[in-house]
Amino acid sequence: MAIGIVAKLNVAPGKEAAFEEVMLDLIAQVRANEPDNQLYTLCKDATGRYVVMELYTDAAAIEAHGNSDHFRAAGKRFAGLMAGAPEIERMEVIG
Repeated sequence: MAIGIVAKLNVAPGKEAAFEEVMLDLIAQVRANEPDNQLYTLCKDATGRYVVMELYTDAAAIEAHGNSDHFRAAGKRFAGLMAGAPEIERMEVIG
């Protein structure tokens, strides 16, 4: 069963460019190294808040993503760029 995730990210004011640099690097690594990830993309809503849309083939793919070296390394690079915890919404894909 495919799983979709929407992660709303709280980026610290004035840190947007640095955040985007780290996030775009992570996106490239996810796309290159995670065959069971079908979508991993950064968006920005009308208020300037960042959202990551993700799509995985199954729960094992999500676990592999969270345990990957590139994801863990990016987590360290996000230090000082975030203004709070992300809001994560996990959904079952229907069609």
